[in-house]
Amino acid sequence: MPRRRMRVTDVPLRAAFTALRTELDVPTDFPPEVTAEAGRVPDLKGYEDVTDLPLFTIDPPASTDLDQAMHLSRHGTGYRLRYAIADVAAFVVPGSALDAETHRRVMTLYFPDTRIPLHPPALSEGAASLLPDQVRPAALWTIDLDAEGRTTAAEVRRALVRSRAKLHYEGVQKAIDTGTAEEPLALLAEVGRLREALEVERGGISLRVPEQEIVERNGAYELTYRAPLPADGWNAQISLLTGMAAADLMLAYGTGVLRTLPAAPDGAVGRLRRTATALHIDWPHHVSYAALIRSLDPGIPSHAAFLQECTSLLRGAGYTVFRDGDLPSLTTHAAVAAPYAHCTAPLRRLVDRYASEICLAAVAGTAVPEWVLAAFEALPREMSEGGHRSAAVERACVDLVEAAVLQDRVGEVFDGCVVDVDEHRPTVGTVQLEAPAVIGRIDGEGLSLGERLRVRLTRADPGTGGEGKVRFEPA
Repeated sequence: MPRRRMRVTDVPLRAAFTALRTELDVPTDFPPEVTAEAGRVPDLKGYEDVTDLPLFTIDPPASTDLDQAMHLSRHGTGYRLRYAIADVAAFVVPGSALDAETHRRVMTLYFPDTRIPLHPPALSEGAASLLPDQVRPAALWTIDLDAEGRTTAAEVRRALVRSRAKLHYEGVQKAIDTGTAEEPLALLAEVGRLREALEVERGGISLRVPEQEIVERNGAYELTYRAPLPADGWNAQISLLTGMAAADLMLAYGTGVLRTLPAAPDGAVGRLRRTATALHIDWPHHVSYAALIRSLDPGIPSHAAFLQECTSLLRGAGYTVFRDGDLPSLTTHAAVAAPYAHCTAPLRRLVDRYASEICLAAVAGTAVPEWVLAAFEALPREMSEGGHRSAAVERACVDLVEAAVLQDRVGEVFDGCVVDVDEHRPTVGTVQLEAPAVIGRIDGEGLSLGERLRVRLTRADPGTGGEGKVRFEPA
């Protein structure tokens, strides 16, 4: 599932983000004993050697924490996916200082200028990362698909793998578009499109959330968007496919941890309708949310801004654990429109390490390790708290960037739309500007949901702590 991605290179803003990390009490350095344990050499006896399999990774060019590597081939009338996931459990001893630190951090936190990793870089960007030309332990999935891209068989085993190439999205897209991609890469587009068609069929939704970048032009800041390429979506479909296969394995096994999401409440969808109105996006009442999302072009700024706000419908997602055949009442993820589990990013998300272990046990027909079951009770709460921390970081970063974009425009008047009103304080609401695509607090009498109005910027201070970095009033 997407998160809001922002990137910044400006030095003064880097200083502001450093101060923000202190304000939010974000852990940065790792304790010495944790760093020492990250250098532990794992015992790899019993791993199958598949280092001859020509895997490749697809990530942003600067990424070094590489969780997944893939290989695609034709298999009968369908396809075979080999998908290697970094085997973090090979490096983390249950009950160790490193294990405790990962439970404290829960997930990698992303700031526009840097990331705060879940694991020490020596592990996440070194020994456990699926870097090219390096032998690495992995949980290697084999998933067979029919000619329509439907899963016919899935299994996962521990293996030693070696990636052959570190690819990036732009290069992948160019190779596929020009017909120069070798078959394993060319099949990514073929399988990706089939999986996208199946997603539409089952009513699932993939948000093509663009990356926001803040740039300096003529002494002022502006927000721009990088629209995702088709290759981004095809790569995401491979991860979704694996997460769905993992969920099915765990449900059949009777023990597991799912990523679940109930259907969005009407109020949340209603708020998005008001945001669509504010951004001049036509959303007829007979058109479903899923159909609207698929019609949007993330290369259009107003559509990009709307897609950013659509991530709000994912806020009800949680983690559901079950064991010994006692299945939960909710087993599906509303956006995926199927059972789904997080298992493909163990370097960056705590729960994935546990999901992999359960799937490995399910395929092997063995018992789930005791250290996995011992974490079951606390794991959903830990992941929830980690998710709230990540969301707080994201919101604070967006607030800071938007304030930086507007800080020289205090007193100016903009066109906007009221997208929310505080039910306890009717003089306080939220306004979405048409341009730039900024959301801020508005203070005024008689605010009405969906109301179009002219608003005056009264505050834009990147240095303001807490709420209120950007404030408006009716003009």
